[in-house]
Amino acid sequence: MHDLFDPGPFDRMWDELLPLGRAPRTGGYRRFAWTATDHDLRAWFAAEAQRRGLDLTTDRAGNQWAWWGSPDAGPAVAIGSHLDSVPDGGAFDGPLGVVSALAAVDLLRARGFSPSRPVVVANFGDEEGARFGIACAGSRLITGALPADRARALADADGVTMAQAMNRAGLDVEAVNADPETLARIGCFVELHVEQGRGLVDLGQPVAVGSAIWPHGRWRLDLAGEANHAGTTRLDDRNDPMLAAARLVLAAREAAQRHSSVATVGKLAVVPNGVNAIPSAVTAWLDARGPAPDRVRALVAELAAVAGEQGGSLAEESWTDETAFDPGLLGRLRAVLPAAPVLATGAGHDAGILANAGIPAAMLFVRNPTGISHSPAEHAELADCHEGVRALARVVAELAGPAPA
Repeated sequence: MHDLFDPGPFDRMWDELLPLGRAPRTGGYRRFAWTATDHDLRAWFAAEAQRRGLDLTTDRAGNQWAWWGSPDAGPAVAIGSHLDSVPDGGAFDGPLGVVSALAAVDLLRARGFSPSRPVVVANFGDEEGARFGIACAGSRLITGALPADRARALADADGVTMAQAMNRAGLDVEAVNADPETLARIGCFVELHVEQGRGLVDLGQPVAVGSAIWPHGRWRLDLAGEANHAGTTRLDDRNDPMLAAARLVLAAREAAQRHSSVATVGKLAVVPNGVNAIPSAVTAWLDARGPAPDRVRALVAELAAVAGEQGGSLAEESWTDETAFDPGLLGRLRAVLPAAPVLATGAGHDAGILANAGIPAAMLFVRNPTGISHSPAEHAELADCHEGVRALARVVAELAGPAPA
C-alpha cells in the first residue's frame, strides 16, 4: 500500500535551513543561542508552524511549541528536537529531528489521520550549550534541573550573560523559570535524531529505537600560574599552568581507559593568550561519559586529585544521570517498528532531561554513514531521512491514535 509520503516538504525545509548559520570557511554551523542566527532559526520555525495552521506557544525558557490540537486538551504527544549547534557542527544534529517532526505531521495529514490527543512539535533552545556552557539549557530550565538564577548569570566568552542575551532577543528574562504548566501538557516525548556513531552503519539499518543515554557531565578545571616573558624567563623560573593543563589532558585519557568510559578536553581559555607570553591562568573544560555513573564519577575523582596536585581545582558545571527510557513507551515503539534495532547512546539529549523529570520519553536514530558528529562531516542520506519521517509518523499514529474501544 502506498504510504502517500511526499518528500517535497522535507526537502524544501532542509534546503531552507542549510544556509542559516553556516560558516563559509569550514562548512560547519555556528548556530548559538540567543544570537541573530538563532532569531532567524526561531522565525523559520514559527513560519513553518503558521504554514500548517499549528498554534505556536513559547514557554518560560523560550522553547517553541507548535500545536496540532489544543494545548489544553492533553496529554500531548511531543516530537521534535533543537536547531542550535556546537561550533562548526554538522547540519543534522538537532535540525533533522525538527524537520522530520514537521514532515511527519504533513504525512499523517496526507493520510487523513486525525489525532485523538494533541500532537506538538518542539524546538528546544540552547541544547548544545555552545555559548553559555550548559547543555540542554532550555529543557533543564523548564524542568527545574537548571535554576533560573544560575542560568541568568551564565556568561559567554565575551562576558555577555544569558540574561542579557535573552533580553536582547526579546524574552521576558524575569519570567524565565521552571514551567510545570507546560510540562503538565506533555504526555510523552519522542525525539528523532541523527545517530552520532556507527551503530546503524554496522547493522545495515536506516533507523533505530533509542533505549538509554549514558550518564554524562561537564567540569571546569582552573589552573593558576604566573605570566612572564617567553623569551627571557628560564625554564626553572617558570610557573606555567599550561604544563598542568597538558598533564590533565593526558590523565583524562588514561583514566577514561581504566574506567571503560570516554573523556574529552575540547575547550581551553588561556590568559593572556599570547604566543610570546607564559600564561597566568588556564581554564579547561572536561566532558566525561560512561556506561555507568560510578565509572564516570571515579574517572572525575582521579582528575580532581591530579588537579589538586597541580595547584588547581575542578568544579562540576552540569551532570545528567543515567537515563533509561520509559519501558512502556519503548515497547510501543518496538511494536510499530519491529525491524528497527535498539541502541543506547553516549550523547545527551533533551529527551533525557524530560525523562529524568518524569515524562515518558524515547528516541529514534537515523543512520549516519560517516559515523561522525559535531563536525561538518556529519551526514545522513536523504533516503534514510525520509525513512525516519515514515518511522516517526508510525510512532505518532500509534501514540496519538484513537483510544481502543
